[in-house]
Amino acid sequence: MKPKNTKQEDIKREKKLKKRENYKWVLELTCLAFAISFSFSFFSEVALKKANLLISCVIVFLFVAIGVLFDMVGMAVATASEAPFHSMSSRGIKSAKVAVLLKRNANKVSSFCQDVIGDICGIISGSAGVVIASSISEMWGISLLICSLFTTATVAALTIGGKALEKNIAMQKSNEILNRFSKILGVFYFGK
Repeated sequence: MKPKNTKQEDIKREKKLKKRENYKWVLELTCLAFAISFSFSFFSEVALKKANLLISCVIVFLFVAIGVLFDMVGMAVATASEAPFHSMSSRGIKSAKVAVLLKRNANKVSSFCQDVIGDICGIISGSAGVVIASSISEMWGISLLICSLFTTATVAALTIGGKALEKNIAMQKSNEILNRFSKILGVFYFGK
């Protein structure tokens, strides 16, 4: 049996290690967010410069949809039950192993899906909306202010409405969503 102060030292050591791991994860997430944001922004800028108004609207809608979809996945992973996936995993179902791994890292998966992808898509769709507003203003001679207000409000409404709808779905069908997402990721999973 260990003396009390050794247990306390072990607890302090473990807390420091967790804190260090958390800082490392935050740093990795920040770098990942920068890289993904840079890539999405680059794609958006290049695509919107060459696109007509209809294609520009489709690109904005695509970014809104991606943001909503990843927000749903993040919510589903956070609220899903791990138990059914253990049963599937014991039968050798590869996607179930991925689901268990995702569920055990739910805080990181949720942060990545909702905070990184979801927020980046929201920012990109908003800035792409500005390009659409200036395009509409030039084409139809409408005030840039009116066009900007309308496109910003439309993008915000689609994003907020989509996320409100998906949260309800994600909470009701979390295991099903996690299972489907795990099947997609299972294609790239080469773990044991």
